Amino acid sequence: MTRFFRSYWAEEDTWFYCEADAEGWVIRQAELQGPLEKPVTAACLVEWEAAQQAGTLADYEAVFGAPAEVPVQEWEAHEPQDLTAAQFETVWRTARASCQARARARSTHQA
Repeated sequence: MTRFFRSYWAEEDTWFYCEADAEGWVIRQAELQGPLEKPVTAACLVEWEAAQQAGTLADYEAVFGAPAEVPVQEWEAHEPQDLTAAQFETVWRTARASCQARARARSTHQA
């Protein structure tokens, strides 16, 4: 069963918004950092794995970051707060758009 939750890590001043599968592996992850909750990550495991196989992982991670590398039950100091799918999707869409806009801005400045 899919689970949606968020977890705050004070040492990084970051909210982790996650969609996890029944085994606790993160399928999609958005990270909002700082007092303004700036989106810094919007990674999807399936996309991340495809980028790894295609040899474009560095490009993917530069835009979207990376999903968690261990199941959520192994996270330290993890106090999840359950979310509805709709609550997660709202954060996901916003974070995803922000990461894409930042990547477009970087490529425009580099050109």
